[in-house]
Amino acid sequence: MKISALISDVDGTIVNHDKEVTPRSRDAAARLKAKGIGLAVISSRPPRGMRMLVEPLGLTMPLAGYNGGQFTSPTLEPLEDHALAPDVARRTHDMLAAKGIDVWVFSGLDWMVRKADGPHVAREEHTVQFAATVVDNFDSALARAHKIVGVSDDYEALARVEAEVQAALGSTASAARSQKYYFDVTHPQANKGAGFHRLAALLGVPLAEIAVIGDGGNDVAMFEQCPFSIAMGNASDEVKKHARFVTSSNDEDGFAAAVDKYILGAAS
Repeated sequence: MKISALISDVDGTIVNHDKEVTPRSRDAAARLKAKGIGLAVISSRPPRGMRMLVEPLGLTMPLAGYNGGQFTSPTLEPLEDHALAPDVARRTHDMLAAKGIDVWVFSGLDWMVRKADGPHVAREEHTVQFAATVVDNFDSALARAHKIVGVSDDYEALARVEAEVQAALGSTASAARSQKYYFDVTHPQANKGAGFHRLAALLGVPLAEIAVIGDGGNDVAMFEQCPFSIAMGNASDEVKKHARFVTSSNDEDGFAAAVDKYILGAAS
């Protein structure tokens, strides 16, 4: 089977628990390049939060941020953009706030919060390697929001809110948890299924020659569009059952292992 490109999730996949690109992952990316196999990334992160991956992974292909809500070049030049409708963004914010869920709003390359010491803010700043902007309100950001995130360590409550918001928004948005404590709401075309197709078009690679790898519930939409799908060992059983292959966890260099066993193995 000919594999011309690999599209990878970021958190829980190409970086480890400490949000680091390991030496084995760097080497795996270099081996892909040596074989003429392109590597692209798609993530719920903003594109700005993926720029630290460009150098260690040698990325030359578009970055797909917000699950496909914003495509940029590796130097963050805009290529394609899908923001939430303002009324949908406002409705999402109000539903989350009414349930006592902390809200973050991402607009363009910026990330806004109401409290600098809110849940997971410090960890997210470490992850994306830029600081959140503290605002008094989200009014201007909601006029052009690429992603709204509900944040809570009450996982069961967030799961209930996820179901309620999904039902209320219907086809006007894409809504799914990217982590058990993050619930992401984006443009209806900003999901990894649609993002997979747009990345393939931007890369100029036939769909049948692309492999995908990921670990989260939001990666299932990508798995369903690609017959050559790989789940990480740290993925839930529900996610794994949608993938063709399963590799080891992100703390066991599962990305590098998958490249060697499945991608380069298939290409040999």
